[in-house]
Amino acid sequence: MEARHVQRLNRDVSVIGLGTWQLGADWGDVDAGAAEEVLETAYAQGVTFFDTADVYGDGRSERFCAALRERHPDVFVATKMGRRADQTSENYSRANFLSWNDRSRENLGTAPLDLVQLHCPPDGVFANDAVFDALDEMVADELMRAYGVSVETCDQALAAIARPGVATVQIILNCFRHKPLEQVLPAAREAGVGIIVRVPLASGLLSGRYDENTTFDASDHRHYNRAGEVFDVGETFAGVPFEVGVAAARELSQLVDEDTTLAQFALRWVIDQPGVSTVIPGARNPEQVAGNVAAASLPPLRDEQLAGVSDVYDRLIREHVHDRW
Repeated sequence: MEARHVQRLNRDVSVIGLGTWQLGADWGDVDAGAAEEVLETAYAQGVTFFDTADVYGDGRSERFCAALRERHPDVFVATKMGRRADQTSENYSRANFLSWNDRSRENLGTAPLDLVQLHCPPDGVFANDAVFDALDEMVADELMRAYGVSVETCDQALAAIARPGVATVQIILNCFRHKPLEQVLPAAREAGVGIIVRVPLASGLLSGRYDENTTFDASDHRHYNRAGEVFDVGETFAGVPFEVGVAAARELSQLVDEDTTLAQFALRWVIDQPGVSTVIPGARNPEQVAGNVAAASLPPLRDEQLAGVSDVYDRLIREHVHDRW
């Protein structure tokens, strides 16, 4: 597994990590045995970077990651905080940070935490010096080794990168989301900030497994958040209308080489973007893990494949997402 160095973390990360939202909640039920099998398979395949959050299954995902690290101490776990309160700037306070940090340290069974990311905070947080002063103090007090920010928009990402203590920015980037390529990735490279890419398969659209008749369980956010009823709609299918995404995925599949899946092609596209540190697809079973990891061994996409992705984006996707996030 290729590793990439993140300057502000002062460490290497596996270029493909594992996002564990699916193991906690909002994707239908995953039992503990299945979750453990997914995590162990990822580690055995060379994944050392695992992303979680305190609200995934109300701490369930963090506890799964803790059990993995107990067996494999070299695992790096990035968690998040901020979504345990109403999403107002005032709730991103030092007192809440300390409370949330205590809870995550208990769930993860470690101190200091490897990396704590603010979990898609409101716009006002990025301009609040007191927020970042508090985070700096927590690093100095060895409650966490580093902090980052998970963002919804490119403007938020650029504001976070400008903060000297921010080690990483987590952002949506995929074949259906190109805007971060314009300014965010170049700024991160210049500043030494790590880029963690989430939703790389557009909630499964870029797996090529869905058609216009696909349905999802009522407990799955792909059923109940299609219009942003619960959280930012950009987190579900990357904000692309489902039927549009299905059609675009069909076109992308024509660019994929034999013996490569559309999902692997889409992950390779992300890996090939200069400035990406790690990409964190989720997985519900070991087969998905192995398929995702295989993308790291593929050769870089050819110029005509990259041009084909850009063409599909410009014709079918851009109008739905580019100016929104």
